[in-house]
Amino acid sequence: MPALRPTKNERIDVRTSSAVKLLLQEAARVSHKNVSEFLLDAGITAANQTLADRRLFVLDDKQWAAFEQALDRPVQDKPRLKDLLTTPGLLE
Repeated sequence: MPALRPTKNERIDVRTSSAVKLLLQEAARVSHKNVSEFLLDAGITAANQTLADRRLFVLDDKQWAAFEQALDRPVQDKPRLKDLLTTPGLLE
């Protein structure tokens, strides 16, 4: 029985230079994909890797104990960090 494919009803527009477009077209061609398939596959892979770094981390027993110890420490005032986070930056 064939797998169900969700309907593709969303669009992502990307602007690029001619050189980048040619590069992507060539990479898609040698991958036996069209440019949309190539970009989607590469984008999904990159997105999963980026998000995995923020969702999952693996620690051995010693690292886990140190992590728990750091979480259990009392909160400390960090005036320099507070200044950094409250001072307007270059773009503000």
